[in-house]
Amino acid sequence: MAAFRFAAADNAGKEQSGVLEADSARAARQVLRARGLIPLTVEAVVSESQRRGLTMTLGRRLSQTELAVLTRQLASLLGASLPVSDALTVMVEQSEKQSVRELMAAIRTDVLGGASLSKALARHPRQFPGIYRALISAGEESGKLGSVLASLADYIEERAKLQQKITLAFVYPIIVTVVALLVVIGLLTYVVPQVVQVFAQTKQALPLLTRVMIATSDFVRSYGWIVAVAIVLAAFLVSRALRVPAAKLRWHTRVLTLPVIGVLSRSINTARFASTLAILVGSGVPMLRSLQAAGETLTNLAMRGRVMDATSRVREGFSLAKALRADGEERRAGHTRLFPPVLIHLIASGEATGRLPDMLNRAADIHAREAERRALFFTSLLEPVLILAMGVVVMLIVLAVLLPIIEINQLAR
Repeated sequence: MAAFRFAAADNAGKEQSGVLEADSARAARQVLRARGLIPLTVEAVVSESQRRGLTMTLGRRLSQTELAVLTRQLASLLGASLPVSDALTVMVEQSEKQSVRELMAAIRTDVLGGASLSKALARHPRQFPGIYRALISAGEESGKLGSVLASLADYIEERAKLQQKITLAFVYPIIVTVVALLVVIGLLTYVVPQVVQVFAQTKQALPLLTRVMIATSDFVRSYGWIVAVAIVLAAFLVSRALRVPAAKLRWHTRVLTLPVIGVLSRSINTARFASTLAILVGSGVPMLRSLQAAGETLTNLAMRGRVMDATSRVREGFSLAKALRADGEERRAGHTRLFPPVLIHLIASGEATGRLPDMLNRAADIHAREAERRALFFTSLLEPVLILAMGVVVMLIVLAVLLPIIEINQLAR
């Protein structure tokens, strides 16, 4: 039981204050009424150390896996006809992590105090994003909270699965690149200088490849740290420049025109937008609110701006398909296609047949598969290219070392 500090008035109008224990603020008010008092204020008693610890604990952002697990568990419990408060109690008891347990306990306290689940979640915006809370609110209004939570869990799991597949596809090329750079730097900074000392004693003319390798080794040893600092500084300046909204928008627009990365970025954002909009519209969230929430999930600012423009056009009476189509200004800017035609046509078909959520889910599936296929195809080509490049560089270094040795052996004969 928690402690609550209260202020109440008796029948004579005399104010009383004190501390009592109860399960929730609502229970504390009921206790006061049972005593013949009229509750004025009821506040939970939290010490300063507890407040700091609670802020640090509840301030940690939930991972996609944790959010998916919590959503799935809550959907299963509500599907078993448990009240929300009882379901939250079960989740508090079975949570293994202290941070998750305290988060669920805080939400349960708010629900027991009379708040709806969506309002209780709104007090923890770092852990539960706006789209999550909007869907919960829609489920409460429609009376289908359990089914909405099940759909939401599917959405989070599919999104995390796609992100994991694409991330894993690029892990091996990144490891190969890092290992190759370390090997080359090690050869240039340690192996080549050792061999140069041997060649210097012979005082013979060295082959061109060896002289180039020696010059490269000297440069890396003398100025390598300057190059590293310059790269870090350039990366810092670029990151600072991209914090400017106009510069970031231009860069994101440019990214969409790149041969491989542009198509991959467009497919990922399109799949995310379509799946988010499908679950929002399918759960009964109004179209304008759905578009706003779905647009906020896009990482590309150019595509997000198009969704915001489309939201304004839908408010004016346009259909969603027409609102998302490219306008004349975009075509004059270089035929930059923000959203794929497949998405536009499927949305138009969904609006015409009244099956918009189904068509959006189909579009999301198509572009998720396209993003996965593109990522796997690109990395499958990148891996042998990196290995070949590493082999060529190592071969050149080995040849630069072996050629003078071969010439010395020929002269010795």
